[in-house]
Amino acid sequence: METVKRTKRSVKIKQVKEELKNVPIVSATATARYLRLSPMKARPVVNSIRGMDVNSALATLTFTPNKAARYVKKLLKSAIANAQNNFDLDTDSLYISECYVNDGPRYKRLEPKSMGRAAIRLVRFCHITIEVTDRSREMEQNRKEVK
Repeated sequence: METVKRTKRSVKIKQVKEELKNVPIVSATATARYLRLSPMKARPVVNSIRGMDVNSALATLTFTPNKAARYVKKLLKSAIANAQNNFDLDTDSLYISECYVNDGPRYKRLEPKSMGRAAIRLVRFCHITIEVTDRSREMEQNRKEVK
C-alpha cells in the first residue's frame, strides 16, 4: 500500500498566490464610508448607473439633482483615477461592474415632543462602493479561459 504525500498547507497557499500574480487585474474599486446620507436615498442613484459605461454614468450623474448624485459622481471619478493610475487601465473602455450601498452606523438623537415626551430620531449614515472594470481586458481574459 503506497502512501500519498500531501503538500503542506503553507506551500499550497504560496502556489495559489503565485498563480494569482499571473492573472491580469481588470478592475479597480473606490469606497466612500460614513457618508451623512440615508442609504435609502442613495440606492436609487446607484441603481440607475449600474452596468453603464463610465462616460455615460458621469453624464447621468451630472444632471441628476440629488445630494447622493454628487457623492456618487465624486466616488466614480475616484474609481476611474484608481483604475488609470494604479492598474494602467484605459478609461474609455471602463464600465461600472459593481456598485452598492451599505448601511453605516446610526446616531440616536432625542427629539422633544409635546407634553414632555421625547422621540428617538435616527441619523443614518451609509457606505458606497463602486467597482469599474475594463471591458476589453475582461473579454481577453474570458477568451483565454475558454481555450
